[in-house]
Amino acid sequence: MASAPLTPPALVGRSAELAVLDGHFGTALVRQTALMLTGEAGVGKTALLDAAALRAAEAGFRVLRVAGCPFRRGVGFSALNQLLQPLADGLPALPARQAETLQAVRGLSGEQPAELLAIANAVHALLARTVAGTGPLALIVDDVAWVDRPSATVLGTVARSLHTEPIGLLGAARTGDESFLSNIGIPEYEVGPLDEVSANELVAERFPAMAARVRRRLVAEARGNPLALLELPVPLNDLQQTERGTLPAVLPLTERLKGIFSTRVAALPAATRKLLLLAVLDGSGELHILQRALGVPDGLAGLSPAERAGLVQVDGVTGRLEFRHPLTRSAVMELATSEERRWAQLALAAELPEGSEHRARHLADAAVGPDDEVAALLHEVAYGTLRRGDAVGAITTLLRASELSGTGTAKARRLAEAACLGANITGDLRNVRALLDNAGHADPSGVGSLAAATAAASRLLNGEGDVDTAHRLLIGAIETHVWPEDGESAEDIFREALNTLLMVCFYGGRPELWHSFEDVVKRRRPPASRRLLPVILGAFADPAYGALPFLDRLDHLVAGLHQQTDPVRVFGVALSASYIDRLPGCRSALRRVVDDGRDGGAVALAIQAQFLLANDAYAGGQWDELLEITEEGLGWCESYDYRLTASTGHFQRGLVAAARGDGTTAREVADRLVSWGNPRGLGALRVYAAHIRALSALGGADFDAAYRLLRALVTPGEVPRFMSHALWLLLDFTEAAVHTDHHEEAAAYIAAVRGTDIPLLSPRLAMLTDAAEAMADPDVIDHGLFEAAIAAPGAERWPFDWARICLAYGERLRRAKAGGAAREHLDAALGTFERLGAAPWSARAANELRASGIPVKPLRPVESEDQDRHALLTPQERVAAQLAATGLTNKQIAARLFLSPRTVAAHLRSVFRKLNVTSRGGLRDALTGPMP
Repeated sequence: MASAPLTPPALVGRSAELAVLDGHFGTALVRQTALMLTGEAGVGKTALLDAAALRAAEAGFRVLRVAGCPFRRGVGFSALNQLLQPLADGLPALPARQAETLQAVRGLSGEQPAELLAIANAVHALLARTVAGTGPLALIVDDVAWVDRPSATVLGTVARSLHTEPIGLLGAARTGDESFLSNIGIPEYEVGPLDEVSANELVAERFPAMAARVRRRLVAEARGNPLALLELPVPLNDLQQTERGTLPAVLPLTERLKGIFSTRVAALPAATRKLLLLAVLDGSGELHILQRALGVPDGLAGLSPAERAGLVQVDGVTGRLEFRHPLTRSAVMELATSEERRWAQLALAAELPEGSEHRARHLADAAVGPDDEVAALLHEVAYGTLRRGDAVGAITTLLRASELSGTGTAKARRLAEAACLGANITGDLRNVRALLDNAGHADPSGVGSLAAATAAASRLLNGEGDVDTAHRLLIGAIETHVWPEDGESAEDIFREALNTLLMVCFYGGRPELWHSFEDVVKRRRPPASRRLLPVILGAFADPAYGALPFLDRLDHLVAGLHQQTDPVRVFGVALSASYIDRLPGCRSALRRVVDDGRDGGAVALAIQAQFLLANDAYAGGQWDELLEITEEGLGWCESYDYRLTASTGHFQRGLVAAARGDGTTAREVADRLVSWGNPRGLGALRVYAAHIRALSALGGADFDAAYRLLRALVTPGEVPRFMSHALWLLLDFTEAAVHTDHHEEAAAYIAAVRGTDIPLLSPRLAMLTDAAEAMADPDVIDHGLFEAAIAAPGAERWPFDWARICLAYGERLRRAKAGGAAREHLDAALGTFERLGAAPWSARAANELRASGIPVKPLRPVESEDQDRHALLTPQERVAAQLAATGLTNKQIAARLFLSPRTVAAHLRSVFRKLNVTSRGGLRDALTGPMP
């Protein structure tokens, strides 16, 4: 029973907002543009969207509407289906695979929906074809923050990819609500309350009989909120409105409005409330679904009272039922009895195909006690959700499945799996103990399950436990693990167990741990784990001997990461790339994982992704960026108790401090790593600390100290297996050994490196091998090797390594009295070191230049009292500080710089610390006046 949409009345006091909307859609006629309306609840965002839809339609746009719903937020693709329904006629024109993908999303195919990126690509293709066929589109999304997570991910991806199509995207959300449009650079327009004149005009227009004194009282209470202005008068009787009766003493805004909506819904006939309950729980607005769920031919006639009351409308174009305000849905739910809600859920489930995710969720919501069949359906849904990249949704679903489990064994299993995924993926490490305790109470015999052991091992590693205990726990659980019938979900848990064991072996830093890992994998791994695991074992665990056979495969995986939505797989591929210089190809995928963590998704993996990006930034000389990345990552580690993971971030910051001559920070970081890692058997942390200390010593030309530190890690004439970090110490050890007259050791070490695959793994490692071999011979300057290293393809991508090679070559040339050639390389090294802020290395290069007869301006001491701290600010920090000094908020600065408000806040905290100010009020003087 489609009816014509209600024509929005003229908006009072919104001329400025309407002008903004007209300009927005005027721009959209020629290219894609996006705008987000923000404001408090009831401020009139939906009314503006209605007006925008009407004006856009009059301007020639085809209008598509989507509305988020709090009761459908946990139902995957409920919002996306609102977009797809009116475009369904265009699906046959798409390539077959894309059409099948979207049919699966709509629940009209027996197949499970594809990965989110594939869905986003299909939606993009459908929108592009629609534009080509019917002209410009206006995509209007109300209540953006209530859009279900999978839909939000898809729509966010689509929003990023639309550049040239004439599509106007307009969203609305409450101020402060995070959503898929919050962090992608979309401009925001804050819809404020009405001024007093406009508020009085609005009330007088809608309630002309109201006495002036009563109107002034309501205007004062409403404080310019249009919804309150329109709804507060509703419960007032004629006597009260005309000042012949006494007004209530207090009109509490929020509670009063909720009561008003409940009253209006309660006044509807029972049949109407029944229909509205189905509509709320379904969330799609599809009338045919409501018709079938009711099971009576004329059931939709019951909508008429709600339409006449202005609570709902049926869009004349799409034929979908729309609630005029979200609080109406809340009122419908509050007024429904538990039995009525259960009936509605079952009625909707009956209309969905077997195996449908929506059907399983409706059945789960209808269940009133344990139901093993529904629990099993939800268990399967959880892992489908996980493989689409929604780990938070997967854990929520697992917990509901545990509640519905009729046996202690099944309940314990699902609780343990939720703990496992939470510890390793979503950042729920603080809740692991409670979940495992509950699992143990449900089934004491299941405390040694693979999921429980994996979760417990993660907790041990980041707490007071030690590597050997975690290793024994995991190996024992993997050895005794029995595969259940539902093998796909078991494979996901097995994957997490192996990932955790991988970290145990890496941080343990002992070959025997890796040997046991290899043995257990050979005996126990399931078929689906064979694709990526050997790559990780070869390229990450033992790159010197195991990476070469997998390079082509790894390069293929890296090239395909732009299509990968599973954050676990993204992390696995990037981890494999970390020691063999393939991280640049993983950047965009890792940033997506980080963005997902910022949006409340897979936080644990987002932290790992940040530190992998920091590794890439260190090698690429983007040291200020590294400090920004690790600051946020370490903040997350502190919030979520990931103390072991934090050690990697501390190590990276320690390296930069060492390279830049901040000896105090470098020592503090190294000491912290050792004091925390030693009692726990974390050998990798000792290596981290030695690397930091050795680099600091090398920069200060303390070669004896550097040699002693590195000799404890490196055995001349040998490159041991499972010593990944040795690839990062190649140049350091050679330089320290040569400068301390351990030439034979240096030569033996380089010969051992040549006997491995290291020089063949990447241009950078080939460059370092050539340079180290040239440095190892004290008697001859091997011009060929030095020049080959300096001219290595892409050498500019590794500026610190490259400058160190130039410095070493220049030192040799100067001592050989080849002053002209020496100066060329020394000058190149000095320029690069200065750009990086590597002060000790700049000093070394400058001293060599002076010794060659070239005057060099004396370098200011790193920690001198008169140091210009302005120079300590990164370019992005400086811009953010200048904008903050003008009075802009973090959100406004973020919009200008295309950053998230969190990143802006991190920049400003760093600025306050460096400039020694405590508030924005002091920024202007600190930036323009003399430094104290």
